[in-house]
Amino acid sequence: MTSSDAPRSFSLTLSCPDRPGIVHGVSGALVGVGANITESQQYGSPDTGTFFMRVSLDTDAPEEDLRAALDPVAGEFGMDWSLTPSARRTRTLIMVSRAAHCLNDLLFQHRSGTLAIDIPVIVSNHRDLEDLAAFYGIEFHHIPVTPETKDAAEDRLRALMDEHGIELVVLARYMQILSDRLCEDLRGRAINIHHSFLPSFKGARPYHQAHARGVKLIGATAHYVTAALDEGPIIEQEVTRVDHARTAEQLASIGRALEGRALVQAVQWHAERRVLLDGRRTIVFN
Repeated sequence: MTSSDAPRSFSLTLSCPDRPGIVHGVSGALVGVGANITESQQYGSPDTGTFFMRVSLDTDAPEEDLRAALDPVAGEFGMDWSLTPSARRTRTLIMVSRAAHCLNDLLFQHRSGTLAIDIPVIVSNHRDLEDLAAFYGIEFHHIPVTPETKDAAEDRLRALMDEHGIELVVLARYMQILSDRLCEDLRGRAINIHHSFLPSFKGARPYHQAHARGVKLIGATAHYVTAALDEGPIIEQEVTRVDHARTAEQLASIGRALEGRALVQAVQWHAERRVLLDGRRTIVFN
């Protein structure tokens, strides 16, 4: 068998109203075209009555045969479904401001092969991280944002997304609020990161505010972007204990490490098609 004849791997994700027979229908359709299921995870949400499933499979069959086999099952159960070659890398645009830690973590993990993404372009409202983008050989666009230029800036962003075939936008400490219209257009396709003190410690110097209150837990939350600021469906969270001996600067340093880890993990799970939306929540098949 040559490499071109070797079985190809696919990821199948689906959601539909929960009822008996879904797993049987899906597995039967896949077996019918000679597919080998290598991983299968499912969950029925008692809150929304929705069934979620993720299947990894290997097959010699052409992709169009897989889709033809699954179409009737999808129609019968009213499925929202997606079939994606596992080797396909998610086209990702990263947005940053001045803080480098999350961008650096993403770029390092990308170069090391951990993240199944391609990063053709980085966008920032400042030039501080242009050299970091150049070090990794990634195109950098400086798009300043003011109240007067916000609409034009988002138009430039949309043009870049179209030009590069962007499937995912990652806000790696991008300190600008996206418009409601852009948030809606990017629903389920944009990931943000923030510290875990919200809503208690808003605004500037949150770690100093937390230090002044003697917090004992700090963390970070990675979530999908919605028009409701920092309230989108949560994908991943990191947390660690601290004590009175930590300075505000040490808390901020620990927080930056947690932010980077949480964001990288959320991006990885999204790129591997492991995250499905269930209203305001996520189902994460990790």
